[in-house]
Amino acid sequence: RMPSLRILFTAGSASSTELVYKWKDQVAYYNGYGPTENSVATSIWPVSEDERAGQLISIGRPVPNHRVYMVDVHGHLAPVGVAGELCVSGPGLARGYLDRPELTAEKFVANPFAAGEAGYERMYRTGDLARWMPDGNIEYLGRIDHQVKIRGYRIELGEVEAQMLKVENVQEVIVLAQADEQGQNQLVAYYVAERDVSAGELRGFLGEELPNYMVPSYFIQLEQMPLTPNGKIDRKALPAPEGSLQSGADYVEPRTALEQTLASIWQSVLGTKNIGILDNFFDLGGDSIKAIQVSSRLLQAGYKLDMKDLFQYPSISLLSGHVHPVSRTADQGEVSGSVKLTPIQQWFFGLSSAEPHYFNQSVMLHRAEGFDIGALHRTVTQVTEHHDALRMVFRQTEQGYEAWNRGVNEGELYSLDVVDLTKVQNMAEVAAAIEMKANAIQSFICLDEGPLVKLGLFRCMDGDHLLIAIHHLVIDGISWRIVFEDFATGYEQAVRGEAIRLPYKTDSFSAWAERLSQYANSPAIDNEREYWQRLAHMAVASLPKDQDKAAGQPFWVRDSETVTVAWNEQETRLLLQESHRAYNTEVNDLLLTALGSALYNWSGQKRVLVNLEGHGREAIVPDVDITRTVGWFTSQYPVLLDVDGTSEVGQRIKRVKEDLRHVPHKGIGYGILKYMSSD
Repeated sequence: RMPSLRILFTAGSASSTELVYKWKDQVAYYNGYGPTENSVATSIWPVSEDERAGQLISIGRPVPNHRVYMVDVHGHLAPVGVAGELCVSGPGLARGYLDRPELTAEKFVANPFAAGEAGYERMYRTGDLARWMPDGNIEYLGRIDHQVKIRGYRIELGEVEAQMLKVENVQEVIVLAQADEQGQNQLVAYYVAERDVSAGELRGFLGEELPNYMVPSYFIQLEQMPLTPNGKIDRKALPAPEGSLQSGADYVEPRTALEQTLASIWQSVLGTKNIGILDNFFDLGGDSIKAIQVSSRLLQAGYKLDMKDLFQYPSISLLSGHVHPVSRTADQGEVSGSVKLTPIQQWFFGLSSAEPHYFNQSVMLHRAEGFDIGALHRTVTQVTEHHDALRMVFRQTEQGYEAWNRGVNEGELYSLDVVDLTKVQNMAEVAAAIEMKANAIQSFICLDEGPLVKLGLFRCMDGDHLLIAIHHLVIDGISWRIVFEDFATGYEQAVRGEAIRLPYKTDSFSAWAERLSQYANSPAIDNEREYWQRLAHMAVASLPKDQDKAAGQPFWVRDSETVTVAWNEQETRLLLQESHRAYNTEVNDLLLTALGSALYNWSGQKRVLVNLEGHGREAIVPDVDITRTVGWFTSQYPVLLDVDGTSEVGQRIKRVKEDLRHVPHKGIGYGILKYMSSD
């Protein structure tokens, strides 16, 4: 209540949204900036004259006879919108610091942007961080000495604070870097607001505006900031964060048996300790494949989870209301007889490969203390009897290949060769012997006779090496995880002399193939036809080739080249757990944006057709559960990458993300329509 007050100047410290809103409509408000080294005043912002007053706290434009530059770390002028060190020049600049020549030389430097202009030959490096806005005003971002390194990136804390102040009702913000349990810096944001502003709301807003590594891991709302005697924020008095720094949620321990079961399963699948009921599954590194593992393990615990619910309710507190006791158990009987070929199997036989028998996936397991041969036989027998698809064979007829699921007494379930190399001390000789025998084991798989599961046990001085080779027609990446879990469970039971008990079966691969065939000719898939037909008729240029092969001359796999890049643990964590926060993306969105950008840089083509693979276990058929079913489920489908390499990377990511979201059911319908539909 100061009716005679007409003009208000603020300066000296950064102003706040609260202060601007309080006075901007009552007085002529001017927010000033200027270090003493530049005779106090450098720039001024007439708040009341700016339409965006309150949305952005600016320090305005340079006053007459002053120039301002934003300079990056390389000494170049930073473009509009990009943060840099604020440097000032003009006749009002001080000569330097009295009796401090070293500091004078560091801060008062030659002005490379106004060489030869009287009064502007020198400039002062303020140590403040700021950036030009499109309207010509300057946004102050804080002190450069408040920069920190987060996961290898240099972070300007003031820039994060400036973005948080744009959130409605947020009045004051300070962001600090604090070390977590592993000694890694994490951003912690403290804020004062007129209402309760949740961490989720802040993270969602910042995720749209900042790179993922600049989004704080922890948010703490305070009633008021603690202050020092001279009115500055007392950083030492800010409360230490508690709870989960991984997802930014307060740690709340499980309260019920179901929540405890969910937390335990998440911890085992995600490899993370102390998961609370507020933690976000995807912030902790979850993805669609890990979601399948969660669903599978819940089934073992007697609970049913629809995959879509985990994506919609990604915290235990929200998800627990959508997890229900198992009401239907799949047929636990032995599966045998004719099986329909799935789309991916039909695609494989359509390749007319010269060696269709030799298309295997294999792993080599090492056990330093060796395997008990009896327990190993009992385990593999139980696994191949339990997972019916592992007993399938494929026979060629006049109409093409047909699949047959053998019963447990229709021939060998698997083969196991044992090779004793314990007396061979030369490791090179051991490696050569293993490689030669392993190649022989894999090359003897016969599709029409079986078995399609072959093992080799190599006994060596450093323990046993167990080769497991399975033809790709009956297994895929997710199936391997199921087999590994059952193999480990069964072997532990066998070596203890117990009867092997594996979890309940889910619906068989044979039943899934049958239901896919019905789905392919049902009205349910009609909505997808138009999408795939439109894509099939799009004109897309072929990628350039160095030379065209003569007609009829084959392309050999041996003439191709594979480039492998290994990422370290930090880079892997960034991709799987952190990077999605910037634009709410999935891993594929980022990888495909990178691919499209690389293809554009090489060929100049904006539009390229790419063949993608999915896990093929989308929940398109009601009342069918395949979370623990072994087989080859992979789906393949085309995606049109439309990436303009000249546009800003964020725009490219958003475009690819939107295009992928339009693909119906993650592309599973393309193969179904192509190979199983009567139309």
